[in-house]
Amino acid sequence: MAKRARSLHGKVVVITGGAQGIGAKTAELLTGLGARVAIGDLDQVRAEKTAGELDALALPLDVTDTKNFSEFLDEVEQRLGPIDVLINNAGIMPLAALEDEDDASTRRQLEINLHAVIHGTREAVKRMRPRGTGHIVNVASMAGKAGFPGAATYCATKHGVVGLSEAVHLELRGTGVEVSCVMPAIVRTELASGLPEARMIKSVSPEEVAAAIAGALARPRFDVFVPKSLDVVGRFTRLLPRRAGEWISRSLGADKVLATAHAGARSEYESRAANSAPSVGSDG
Repeated sequence: MAKRARSLHGKVVVITGGAQGIGAKTAELLTGLGARVAIGDLDQVRAEKTAGELDALALPLDVTDTKNFSEFLDEVEQRLGPIDVLINNAGIMPLAALEDEDDASTRRQLEINLHAVIHGTREAVKRMRPRGTGHIVNVASMAGKAGFPGAATYCATKHGVVGLSEAVHLELRGTGVEVSCVMPAIVRTELASGLPEARMIKSVSPEEVAAAIAGALARPRFDVFVPKSLDVVGRFTRLLPRRAGEWISRSLGADKVLATAHAGARSEYESRAANSAPSVGSDG
């Protein structure tokens, strides 16, 4: 007999990087289900616009500033109550061959995509575990399960998010705190600007990812693949010898998706990503 879906009505949900894309669509869906949503984003103007349309709370957040992140969560709890769900969604995907990627880009990706998720997860555990309830959702990617040329550091960060989520999931077994790891294909947001479609592996909409997140909150599960078929493809290729798996990846065009992105079409996004971690300094 299927477990009864958990209600999100009245639950306090925090979404990092919630001003647009997956975060905004998730906020829209969850507020529609009765959740009390707080959006944290570096772009406060856009965050307030999104929150205003949804009757949500928008607060400034630089996820790379751990003190600011913790204080942001404190303020959410002061204004809305104890946090029931934390969705670590903020992330960037600058693209370049590893030898062409500068160290500043490497640092930004590590700080936003991985360190911030580690810090957010730790803060959520500290707040949820004593209450014996809560749900942490970490947005990773299929790049957390495989390597894609043109995005080596991005893949490294998303592998880190998957590994972190798996370990914390086991640490929290029996505590009442759930962990879900979301692994979408290419999502049709600004982050995917200039990317070609891979054969047989179609891109998904932010609405589809939002629906998958809502589904995992209603009926908790760890692995959240979007689309679900990615799980089958991944399991199958991992059973094969490496050369065979790589041949399938090339046949599907997966090795070209990030490596052949159109630079002109991505210029605006790449510029914004390069300014997305003000607290991360460079050498000198």
